[in-house]
Amino acid sequence: MSKKKRTAEIHRKTAETQIALRLTIEGAGRYKISTGIRFFDHMLELFARHGAFDLDLSCKGDLDVDQHHTVEDVGIALGEAFDRALGDKKGIMRAGYFLMTMDETLGIAAVDLSGRVASVIDTKVKTRLVGDLQSELVDDFFEGFARGARANVHLKTMYGRSNHHKVEALFKAFARALRFACMKDVQMGAVLPSTKGLL
Repeated sequence: MSKKKRTAEIHRKTAETQIALRLTIEGAGRYKISTGIRFFDHMLELFARHGAFDLDLSCKGDLDVDQHHTVEDVGIALGEAFDRALGDKKGIMRAGYFLMTMDETLGIAAVDLSGRVASVIDTKVKTRLVGDLQSELVDDFFEGFARGARANVHLKTMYGRSNHHKVEALFKAFARALRFACMKDVQMGAVLPSTKGLL
C-alpha cells in the first residue's frame, strides 16, 4: 500500500518577482528550475537531487535591477512550500544535520523545523561573484527559507579553497539535513515532536 506523498504548490507574485513552485517531499530528485541566474539554478538542482525532492520552480524577477529580489523570494517561496507540505508536522523527525565534503571543502548544515525563525550562515566566500551569482545572496536565500519554513537554519563552511565548492557543499549539506528533518519518525508515529503541543 503506497503512502500519500506530501506536496505543495506556491504561486507568489510581487512587483519584483513572479514565482511558480511545485514540491514533492517524497520525490526522486527530479527537477525543472529556471530563475535567470544559472549558478543559482545549479545549486537548486543539487538541492533537489541530494534531498530526493521533486522540484519544479520558475521565477521571473527584476534581474535588471539586482539579483537580490529573485534569490530571497525563491528562498521564501521554497520555505513556504515545505511548511505547507509538512502540514501539522506530526510524526516527523523535525531536526537534521549533515556534514558534506566537496573535494577540499567541508560544509555543515543543521536544520530544525521548530516553528521559530532563525538563521546563521557562514559561507567563508570572499569573492563578489560565484559563477554568475552574487555571493552575498547565499545568506539571503537561506534566511528567506528560514522565514518561509518557520525554521532554524545553521550553515557553516568549515574550510576550503574553492568558492564554488564552499557554496555547493552548503547546498548539498542543507538538502540532506532537511531530507532527514522531513522524514517520518517510525518510533513516534503521529506524535508531534514537541512538548509544547504546537510547531
